[in-house]
Amino acid sequence: MTPPTPVLRAHRLAVSLAGRPVLGDVSFAVAEGERIAVVGANGAGKTTLLRAVAGLIPYDGALALHGREVRAWPAKERARAVALVRQQADLSVDFTAAEVVALGRAPWLGWAERLAGADRQRVEAALASVDLTELAHRPVTRLSGGEQQRVALAQALVQDAPLLLLDEPTAHLDVRHQLDLMGRLAALAGEGRTVVAAVHDLELAARFADRMWVLSDGTVVADGPPGEVLTPGLLRDAFGVEAAVTAESGGVRVRYLGVSSRP
Repeated sequence: MTPPTPVLRAHRLAVSLAGRPVLGDVSFAVAEGERIAVVGANGAGKTTLLRAVAGLIPYDGALALHGREVRAWPAKERARAVALVRQQADLSVDFTAAEVVALGRAPWLGWAERLAGADRQRVEAALASVDLTELAHRPVTRLSGGEQQRVALAQALVQDAPLLLLDEPTAHLDVRHQLDLMGRLAALAGEGRTVVAAVHDLELAARFADRMWVLSDGTVVADGPPGEVLTPGLLRDAFGVEAAVTAESGGVRVRYLGVSSRP
C-alpha cells in the first residue's frame, strides 16, 4: 500500500534575508493531524521557517504542501490550505473583533461576495471558541494584547485551512488562556488538522506536541518526541543553559540551573 503524501515536506530548505542566511539544509516531513512544536533560541529561524511554509518569503530547496511546491500555489488557493497566526497581530484598523475574524472567510468568497449565514455562524463559533463572544462588537484597537491575539487565532480558525501555523501564539496570553489554546490546538489535530507552532515555553511545548523540532543556527538539530528531544545536553548546546529535565505525565519538567559556561 502506497503511504499517503505528507501534508508538508521540506528537503534542504534554505532561506536568506537581506543577503544573510537564516535557514539552511532543513529537511522534514509532516503527516496529517500531527502536532509539531518548533523551539529554539531567539534568532534560530523559527519565524522564518513558518513564513516560508506560508509562502510569504522566497526560499531555495524543496518545500511542498500536499505534494506541490509552496511557491507554485496561487495565493488564494494557498490561503485555503494554510493559515498563519503571526507572533504580533497587526490589528491597527478600527474594525470590530467580529469584522476582523470574518476576514478569515475571504479565501472562500468571490469578488465582492458577502458572508452567507453559514459564514457568520462560523465567525460566531470561532469567537466563542476563544472566549471573545462578549467582545465581538468591540473595536480591536480597544482590546488588550492577549485579546487581540485571540482574535487573530479565531480569524485563522474560520479560514478552515487544514494546515495551521502559529508563531508564539501564547506570548500575550495569561496562563488560563495558554492552556486553553494548547488544548484547543490538540483537539483540532485530533479532528485531522495539522498544527505547527513555534512555542517559547519548553514545558508548554512538550505538553502540547507529539513531535518537537529544535532549531539552532538555522537548522533542525533535533526532531522527535519531546521526552526524547529535551535533554540537558541539547538545552546546553541549543539554548546555552544548564538544566535538569525530568519526565512527567503528559510532558516534561525543565528546571533551569543557570547559564552554560560552555562557549
